[in-house]
Amino acid sequence: MRICVLVKQVPATDKVKMDEKTGTMIRTEMEAELNPLDMYAVEEAVRVKERLGGNARITVISMGPLMAVDAVKDAISMGCDEGYLLSDKLLAGSDTWATAYALSGAIRYLGGFDLIFCGERATDGETGQVGPSVASWLNIPALTYVSKIERLEERYIRVRRAVEGGYEVVETELPVLLSVVKEINEPRLPNLAGKLRAKEMQIPVLTVDDLNLNRSFVGLEGSPTRVVKIFYPKLSRNGKIISGKNPEEAVDELISFLESKGIL
Repeated sequence: MRICVLVKQVPATDKVKMDEKTGTMIRTEMEAELNPLDMYAVEEAVRVKERLGGNARITVISMGPLMAVDAVKDAISMGCDEGYLLSDKLLAGSDTWATAYALSGAIRYLGGFDLIFCGERATDGETGQVGPSVASWLNIPALTYVSKIERLEERYIRVRRAVEGGYEVVETELPVLLSVVKEINEPRLPNLAGKLRAKEMQIPVLTVDDLNLNRSFVGLEGSPTRVVKIFYPKLSRNGKIISGKNPEEAVDELISFLESKGIL
């Protein structure tokens, strides 16, 4: 069984910077990490591989600047077999639609997969759109919010999806894309052997021309959505300091203040 995991390198959550002119994220010279929610997708892919023994192989694919190779190697250190980085200046500024188009092109280029895993969303965008969009470009089913794989056979899968108020059980034929949630597992820590193997591994870099992508579908110009304005919210507080009174008077004044604000 051929398994693919889509991962992304994201800025550390407190280090996000935006270009106010282009509306895109500044990804150079930043502190970055493997998207935390992608770790659950990597872990589940490795668990499937362990259950299948030698009948499975996991390929990691990421898209981003050359520094994103570290995210691919992080996934390999957890137990994936190989990885590829899709990196090209022509891809800069891609929105979720253009990103999904490029990633689906990489999947086709590598020959297709039976199972494609991805995290629920990326912490730098919070859209949750890329995974299902990749499935749409590939014309395969997308099962989102997967919290458990209940049954997996050669051409069939049954999963549990987390939904509001409970869960639902869905089944489909392979190939399929699974977008997983945190409840599905607990990601492992890479061991020393995994880290050494990832460090020594050469990660091939794929370009737009390698994948024979339509240039009008990628990058900022090929993205149908635009960030038209960026602003930083201003925090304003209209509080009241209660001091110089005995406890009973202070409590009465506090209650009156909260009632005036509609809190009580």
